Amino acid sequence: MSLSKRFIGHLKTITTHKFLVMKLCFKCGLYMQGLLHDLSKYSPVEFFNGVRYYQGYRSPIDEEKEEIGYSKAWLHHKGRNKHHWEYWLDFNLNGQLIAPLAMPYNYIIESVLDKIAASKVYRGKDYTDDYPLYYFEKGNSKNIMHQYNAKQFKELLSYLAINGEEKALAHYAKLYKDFKKSKRLK
Repeated sequence: MSLSKRFIGHLKTITTHKFLVMKLCFKCGLYMQGLLHDLSKYSPVEFFNGVRYYQGYRSPIDEEKEEIGYSKAWLHHKGRNKHHWEYWLDFNLNGQLIAPLAMPYNYIIESVLDKIAASKVYRGKDYTDDYPLYYFEKGNSKNIMHQYNAKQFKELLSYLAINGEEKALAHYAKLYKDFKKSKRLK
């Protein structure tokens, strides 16, 4: 694939994804997170690596990892975007073990919306509301992430798979409203 096709394809993919997540965030009341979602994808390290490894049917991060064993773009991205559970990994007090941390609930919801949008972008007409749950369950992230995060992801994605997107978004909006209310009461 030519460089210009990869450039345009990658720009279209990340912009479509960003606007889809923004739309979903707005439906759930996450206005600022929707506006700021994934802006780092337009930074040089993420954008140009995305162009270099662009294929159109999956994340360029996967291709970069296969080629060089890790992804510079992913290391940059996960360290700047709190909706990724990998952002919430730290060393324990002894500095010897990686300790997963519980994510604030608003970032869990944004992450679920991110998974929905990514599934729609990469699956296209083959997207179904159960695919984000399938993708989550087939990965090994739930073995590493904080138990609270894994439980919330599974519950929210299961709700989507069972009830469909419209009901799920209304449910997520209510959960986020309750989360904000509980934070104000503390």
